[in-house]
Amino acid sequence: MTEPITVLAVDNESGFADLTATMLEREQSRFEVTAVGGATEALETLDAEPIDCIVSDYDMPGMNGLEFLEAVRERDPDLPFILFTGKGSEEIASEAIAAGVTQYLQKKPGSDRFTLLANQITNAVSQYRTETELRESERRYERTLTTLHETTRDLMRAGTKAEIYQATVDTAGTILEVPIVSAYQFEPTAGSLSHVASTAETRQRLTPEPSIGRGDGLIWEVFSEGEPAYYPTVDAEASGASFEPLSRSELIVPLGTHGVVAAASEHTDGFDETMRELLYILGANTEAALDRAEREQLLREHDRTLTEQNEELTRLNHTNEIVRAINRGIAQASTRQDIEQTVCERLADTDRYLCAWVASSEETPPSPIVWEGIDVTYIDRLRDEGTLAPESTLIDRALETRSVQVVENVLDDPEWNDRRKGALTYGYQTVIAVPLVDAEREYGACVVHAPQANAISESEREVLGELGETIGHAIRSVERTQAMLTDSRLEIQLECASQRLLFNRISEAIGRTVSLEGIIDRADETVLFVSIDDPPVDGVLELATEWAAIESISVVSAGEDASLFECTTAPTPFIEALREYDARVTAATTTNGSTAIVLSVPGQIDTRSLIESIQERYPETELTARRETTSTTSVPELESRLEDRLTDKQRAAIQAAHYSGFFKWPRESTGEDLAAALDITPPTYHYHLRAAQRKLVSMVFDDDSN
Repeated sequence: MTEPITVLAVDNESGFADLTATMLEREQSRFEVTAVGGATEALETLDAEPIDCIVSDYDMPGMNGLEFLEAVRERDPDLPFILFTGKGSEEIASEAIAAGVTQYLQKKPGSDRFTLLANQITNAVSQYRTETELRESERRYERTLTTLHETTRDLMRAGTKAEIYQATVDTAGTILEVPIVSAYQFEPTAGSLSHVASTAETRQRLTPEPSIGRGDGLIWEVFSEGEPAYYPTVDAEASGASFEPLSRSELIVPLGTHGVVAAASEHTDGFDETMRELLYILGANTEAALDRAEREQLLREHDRTLTEQNEELTRLNHTNEIVRAINRGIAQASTRQDIEQTVCERLADTDRYLCAWVASSEETPPSPIVWEGIDVTYIDRLRDEGTLAPESTLIDRALETRSVQVVENVLDDPEWNDRRKGALTYGYQTVIAVPLVDAEREYGACVVHAPQANAISESEREVLGELGETIGHAIRSVERTQAMLTDSRLEIQLECASQRLLFNRISEAIGRTVSLEGIIDRADETVLFVSIDDPPVDGVLELATEWAAIESISVVSAGEDASLFECTTAPTPFIEALREYDARVTAATTTNGSTAIVLSVPGQIDTRSLIESIQERYPETELTARRETTSTTSVPELESRLEDRLTDKQRAAIQAAHYSGFFKWPRESTGEDLAAALDITPPTYHYHLRAAQRKLVSMVFDDDSN
C-alpha cells in the first residue's frame, strides 16, 4: 500500500499520546498520527476529518476505552479500533473482544511494542480498506444491475433505433464511468458503419468519424468478427474511430448485424472484468431491443403498405367505375361534342373530382370548348390569358409527351401562384391534364381538378391515360362515320419544294417530270405508281439500290413518251400526316424540284391543322388553292362499301390495275407486270383481280336491283 494512513491516538496522559504519535510515525512514514487527550475530543475529531484507525487507552476519565469504542461503532461499525492500554487483565481483554475491538495490546516498556502496534495498525487498515472497497464494489454492482434493468426496460419501450443507440451509450457511460462511448450503425447499402450516438462528454471532447469503412480499424474488425473484444492498450491509428488519447484501452461490443458500441478509457487496462461483463450484458440487451425495433418497423411498414394499397385499390375501383360510365356514355354519342360533354359531366359528377373541361388542340392556344362543374368566370379568365395561363402550359406538355401531366399541389407550385386564390375559392389543389389522342392524331386535352393535394396515384394516372386514348379513338370514329355520311369534301392544293419529299428527290435525280398515278397505302409500306416522262430506265431502277428510302422499283409499262413505275417505300412522314387526318392524294406532279399536290380532305377536318402538320415535316410547303367539292354519288359511302367487301389483296390488285393503265385500250400494262410489281405470281394476281372485279360489278348491279 502506498496511500497515507491517518491514525487517531487517544490517551488521557497527553505526554504518552504524543509519544505514541511520534513512535508510530517513526515506524511508518505513511502514518499521519493525531494525538488527543480524551474520548470526547476524539469523537469531535472523528466527526471532523476522515480517520483510518483509532489507538485508544482503556482507563480514561469520563468515558473509558470500551465506552469510547461503543460510541465509535455507532458511527462506523468497521473502523479499525486498537485498545492500547497499560491496565491489562483477561477480563478487560474479554470485554474488549466482545465489544468488537480490532486488536488488544498492552503497554510495555521498549520500542518493540510500537513496532508491533504499527504492524497491527497496517494490517487492520489494509483489511478495512479491502472490505470497504469490496462492499462499495458490491453496492456499485447492485446499482449497475439496477441501472441495466431499468435501461433494458427503456430499450424495449424505445420507439426508434436512434433512441435505442442513444440510451445504450448513455447507460454505458454511466455504469462504466468512462468518458468516451460511441455507437455505430451498419449501413448495408453503403457497406460501412455510420456514427449514430455518443455520450455528452464524448461529443464535447471528440469528433468521432462519421463513417468507418470496410477494414478500417479495430471497430470494423470486431464488427466483422461478431465477437466482443477488449484491447488493454491501443493507439489512435488502430482504432479507426478518431479517439484522441494516444495511450488508452478500448472495449468494443458488436450488436449483431446492427452495428457496434465502443467504449474507450484514457488509462491503459482501464476496464476490469466486471466492467467488461456489464458492457457485454448491455450489448446483448441492445441487440435484442434493436431486433424488436426492426421487427416493429417492418410490421409498421407492412401495415402502412397494406393501408396504402387498400386506399389505392379503393381509389382505383372508383376511377374504374368513372371510366366505365364514361365508356358507356361515349359509346352512345354520335358527335365529337357529345363525347366531350359526356366526359366532362361524368368526371364532374363524382366525389373524386370537382370539375372538368376539354380544350381542343385545333385552337391556338388550346382553350376550353366544353366544361362542367366550374363557372364561366374561370373559363373566361383562361381564354383571356391565352398562352400565359399555367393550364395552357400543362396542356402543351401533355400533348407533347402524349402522357398525363399532374400538378400535385397548386398551393405549393410557384408556377401556379396566380391560381392560388382561385384554387382556394373553388376548393381544388391537384390539376390533371389528360391528352385526348389516338395512334395518329391529337384532339386536345381533358383537364380535371381534384380537391386534395397529391390526389393522383401512378395507377390512377395510367388509367386516365388509357381513358384519354379511348376518348381519342371515339372522336376519330365519329368523325370517320360523319365523313361517310356526307358527300362534302375539301380539295386543297399545295406546292412543296422540300428536298425531303420523295417526289422532289426522284425528279431532281433523273431530271424528269414525275406524276403520281395512284397510291396503295398499307400499314407497313406504301406502293406508289408514278409516271415519268422519257425516263432513263436504268437510272430510275438504280435508285432502289442507292437510296434507303426506296425498298424496290420496277417497270410496270414502257411507252414512247412516258413509262409507268411501281415504287415501294416505307411509310413517309407525308403519308403519316395524311393518315392522321384521313386525307388522300388525288394528284401530284413534280417539275423542277417542286411538287404540286392535290389532296381530298373530309369536310369536318380542320385543314389548317393538316397543313401545319405537313409544314412541320416539310417546311417548304405552301397552300396554293382550296375549294369545296360535292359529288353526286357518295364517294365515302362507296369507299366504305368497297372496304367492307374487298380483301386487302383484292383491293391492292384492282388499284394497281387502275393506276397502271391495265383497263385502258390499248393496255399500258399486263397482268404479269402487275404481278411482278406486287411480288406475287401471275395466276395469283389474276385470281385476286377477277374476284375484285366480280364483287365490284355485283355491288353495282345487284344493289341497284335490290
